[in-house]
Amino acid sequence: ILIMITVMIAYIMFMLFFNKFTNRYLFHGQTIEIIWTILPAIILMFIAFPSLRLLYLMDEINSPLITLKVIGHQWYWSYEYSNFLNLEFDSYMIPTNELDMNGFRLLDVDNRIILPMNNQIRILVTATDVLHSWTVPSLGVKIDATPGRLNQTNFLINQ
Repeated sequence: ILIMITVMIAYIMFMLFFNKFTNRYLFHGQTIEIIWTILPAIILMFIAFPSLRLLYLMDEINSPLITLKVIGHQWYWSYEYSNFLNLEFDSYMIPTNELDMNGFRLLDVDNRIILPMNNQIRILVTATDVLHSWTVPSLGVKIDATPGRLNQTNFLINQ
C-alpha cells in the first residue's frame, strides 16, 4: 500500500512539473494560501524555540554539589546523603497532638533535611512499598516516589 501511494504521488508530481497546459484560474488564490500556510508555521516556531531553550536549560547537570537520596516508606521517609559516608536517617511526621502552636500540621517532621544554599542539589526519589509524593512546598518541588523506579530532580535554593 505504501509503495502504491508513493508511486501515485510521484507520478502526479511528475505530471504537474512537465504539463504545458495552464489554466488562468489555477493561481487565483495562491497568495492567500501561501500566507495561511507560512504564518502558522512561523507562530509555531515562536512557540517552540523558547520551550526548547527551557528544556536545554533544565537539562541534567553533571556535577551537583550534593546528592540526596529520598526513600519513601509506609509511614516515614529515609534520607541518605550520598556524598558522605554513612550519613542516613529516618524522618517521621510529628503527630498533631505533639505539635507546637506554630507548627505545620502534616508537614512538620522530627528530623529535617539540611541542604546548602546557592548550590545545585540533585534529589533521587524512590519508594519501598507504595506510591508516595515527596514535596517541599516552599521550594516548589514535588516528585513522585514509585517502588522500583528512581526519579530525579535538580534544584537550586537561592532564598
